[in-house]
Amino acid sequence: MTDAILETTGLTKEFRGFVAVNDVNLSVRRGTIHGLIGPNGAGKTTCFNLLTKFLPPTRGTIRYDGRDITGMKPAEVARLGLVRSFQISAVFPHLSVLENVRVALQRQRGGSFDFWRSDTLLRGLDERARALLEDVGLSGYADLTAGELPYGRKRALELATTLALDPVMMLLDEPTAGMTHDDVGRIVSLIRRVAQGRTVLLVEHNLTVVSGLCDYITVLARGRVLAEGDYATVAANPDVIAAYLGTEETTEAAHG
Repeated sequence: MTDAILETTGLTKEFRGFVAVNDVNLSVRRGTIHGLIGPNGAGKTTCFNLLTKFLPPTRGTIRYDGRDITGMKPAEVARLGLVRSFQISAVFPHLSVLENVRVALQRQRGGSFDFWRSDTLLRGLDERARALLEDVGLSGYADLTAGELPYGRKRALELATTLALDPVMMLLDEPTAGMTHDDVGRIVSLIRRVAQGRTVLLVEHNLTVVSGLCDYITVLARGRVLAEGDYATVAANPDVIAAYLGTEETTEAAHG
């Protein structure tokens, strides 16, 4: 299907006179992987914070799955199936990898963290938790303390805890940042796999990742939409080239 699952109209955010996001009209099609890119200071993170309701817009509207979510709170939109990865990331470094996913599964049930519940009852979530770890390639790490995981594996665990909420749409903020080449390849494959039957919107600086992963791309510059289309279209756009030209970050990404 190609209908829009997430749309913004005139989305704007001002901070004491500085316009970080300026009249952005964004349309993300259901079942696609959509990239949000742009040079530093383009407004990508602010836009993500607006979409997931961690910031209120100055003006404009946000619609998710046909519903106006502009005035909703972060937890409310997460319950609707719009989930940003850090909302339920592995924040318990002293718990095991399995226990971190189990905690996330408790959230999926709609309650709080049920530390008071019996160990027997909590172990009833183990089968689903182990299946999620298998999905992200962490089945061999289940009993390891989360704080001991290498960085790339921690990001995989973050994806597992995101998947525990059974999201309809995932928003991923720089999922390959700080990773080795091998970890990048692993996470890209993982995102492609877990995106089956879901919609993904991601901010990503590595343009090699964007070119190989995203179906559609929106380029932001100075808070505005500069260009849209598939990778070939936006990469050939003179305005995009001018916005990126000479930035060390993009030069490295393009050759990485």
